[in-house]
Amino acid sequence: MKKYNSLSEIQALIAQKKLDLSDLLAYYFTQIEKQQHLNAFNEVFTVSAKKQAVLIQQKLADGTAGKLAGMVIGIKDNILYKDHTTTASSKMLEGFISPYSSTVVERLILEDAIIIGRLNCDEFAMGGSNETSFYGPVRNAADTERVAGGSSGGSAVAVQADLCLSALGTDTGGSVRQPAAFCGCFGLKPTYGRISRYGVIAYASSFDQVGTITSSVSDAALLLEVLAGADENDSTVSRLPVPDYLSSIDSTSPKKIAVLKETLESEALDPEIRQSILEAIEQFKEQGHTIEYVSFDLLDYLVPAYYVLTAAEASSNLSRYDGVHYGHRNLQAENLNSLYKKSRAEGFGDEVKRRILLGTFVLSAGYYDAYYQKAQRVRRLIRTKIESLLTDFDLILTPVSPTPAFKIGENMQDPLVMYMADIFTVLASLTGVPAIAVPLGNNKSGLPLSMQLMARHFEEETLLSFSESFANLTKT
Repeated sequence: MKKYNSLSEIQALIAQKKLDLSDLLAYYFTQIEKQQHLNAFNEVFTVSAKKQAVLIQQKLADGTAGKLAGMVIGIKDNILYKDHTTTASSKMLEGFISPYSSTVVERLILEDAIIIGRLNCDEFAMGGSNETSFYGPVRNAADTERVAGGSSGGSAVAVQADLCLSALGTDTGGSVRQPAAFCGCFGLKPTYGRISRYGVIAYASSFDQVGTITSSVSDAALLLEVLAGADENDSTVSRLPVPDYLSSIDSTSPKKIAVLKETLESEALDPEIRQSILEAIEQFKEQGHTIEYVSFDLLDYLVPAYYVLTAAEASSNLSRYDGVHYGHRNLQAENLNSLYKKSRAEGFGDEVKRRILLGTFVLSAGYYDAYYQKAQRVRRLIRTKIESLLTDFDLILTPVSPTPAFKIGENMQDPLVMYMADIFTVLASLTGVPAIAVPLGNNKSGLPLSMQLMARHFEEETLLSFSESFANLTKT
């Protein structure tokens, strides 16, 4: 069976009775078994996925199947699915079985997607390489000595290695876009508030957003159409109508694109990434789009502001995991104070502890104004600057990451090096605008390259239609 790149391919074969869901699922189970060394899945939902396949196959026969019938999808291990284990790839939640489903899972099931398993990720989504997971690192299918990217590394590799058709991840500072870039997939982070966060384990609540990793723009558009929209369980979700994203990808008009000059001039940027983006820019010009290089003088403030704010929110969100209310519990503690200390020390990994400590520090008396309040003011400045740019331009273009996928263990000893790898992705996260990672082929070593596009709030149609137009251009 060949690799399927879009749901439309699968649905066409099902309609022609050349494929049924049980065979399709069996194929993906075989693929997962063959590629176990990649460590993409924390658990395969064999029993429930088979039951779904039988039910949906009958719906297909009856003509009552939903929009996603035929889509086999994996979910990141921080997205709750009723009666299934969810751990956020942490010892802290080992063995936790969710009593309810997240809104995104409910919407997938309502439209007849088959959920094949939970995917490995950095612990509590904190990391940029998928090396902080309690279950070990995810390996890049293009080179198994290299990282998958993070924190949604399992989601990206599952799509890259043909272990499922598509996957859900979460993006706090680039955690969908960067692994998608490292694995040669499309990684979409919608506008903050476009998709419900209900039932998604929180890292930094004013940043977290569910996103999609796919092999095609059409699947990203269809998934967004299904997942987006108001939710009574999440007060931060927009009540704006959900457009027909799938139909909008077939039409695009000439766009005005701002290229952030400092991102391409950065000494940290890999020369092959720079060259591939410059070649893409020439193709855009040939298509009739207007390109303008603009200065963004706040680049150096992005990573510090992001890490101060997200660490502060993480310290608050993760305070509930104390061995009493939630999470791993030490059984040898002599008193309550010891119970808290030992349970949290054993349950959390080093990176999560580091961010909790940093967040607690910046929120503490005497430092709140100096760090947290100042970072909030910087965030406002950045947002104002980006919104101003997007009044003059339809899209903003930058790299996704300074480098292609790096080697496992290469950056783990220096957290600052790892954090600086987020320099291009945190811009969309700080401002809440939608962004997408678009593949640009491979470098000379066969490692995937990518570029990032950003658009105005709630203008995902612009991102998707432009990405589809470019993808079609590069196919010919």
